Amino acid sequence: MSRIRFPLRLTAALALAAALAACSSTPSSSPAPTADAKHGVSGYLHGDAIPDSLALSPAPPAAGSAWAQLDEAVAREAISMRGSARFQQAHTDADLKFPAGADQFSCALGVPVTAKHAPTLYRLLERSRIDASAATKAAKTHYQRPRPFMVNNAPTCTPEDEEGLRKSGSYPSGHTAIGWAWALILAEIAPDHATALLERGRNYGHSRLVCNVHWYSDVQQGRFMGAATVARLHDNPEFVADLAKARRELEQSRTLDLPMPRDCAAETAALTSNISEAR
Repeated sequence: MSRIRFPLRLTAALALAAALAACSSTPSSSPAPTADAKHGVSGYLHGDAIPDSLALSPAPPAAGSAWAQLDEAVAREAISMRGSARFQQAHTDADLKFPAGADQFSCALGVPVTAKHAPTLYRLLERSRIDASAATKAAKTHYQRPRPFMVNNAPTCTPEDEEGLRKSGSYPSGHTAIGWAWALILAEIAPDHATALLERGRNYGHSRLVCNVHWYSDVQQGRFMGAATVARLHDNPEFVADLAKARRELEQSRTLDLPMPRDCAAETAALTSNISEAR
């Protein structure tokens, strides 16, 4: 299976350009408190504590620029994975609804995350998902960037979501922000699995490329916003307390020999054809 690779020098240049542009961005108004009204769950962060993606994100690549050409090249190669096991994994990764969302990192973590056996960890992931998603909304709303499938007319891995995705800006990637936030949080809770968790966080964002619903620059900035979210969470006493309790729950869960909710061998095999960011 082909892999997508990028020269290290170009990747570094993109990161520098993003940082410089972010410094010159005009701050936007503070995001509103966040909540998932349907499930009665709210995030930890409210008001000014939510990272402001419009202030922190440079404008998405301009048409015809080197950055836009890179986005388009990545999208073309990502489309070539259609029908593969990696494409199917991207479909699986798209599901952030709970309880399925709680197990997106179960293979990398080595145990399932259930509301029964790890209620604090389960709720921590659910609440931080809301925070990381909220951290991308200001820029999404402002830029309203069309998604790849709207430009290249190629299929996505989630056709059932396309109508809603057309109404939601592509930049930055909310799924990537959530996945990277989860990777950082779980790596802190389970440092012995940190490498596997961070790798999973990276390829979780890459699934959005394979799915043909995000550009490469969307994913890069989504990862940045996920990290910004976790930085702010560490200043929240409730999150810090839950983090400590979740660590104890995880230790207890490891003693129970719980069945895994997914085929981890198949997931690992699918991810071996993952997109690589550098030669």
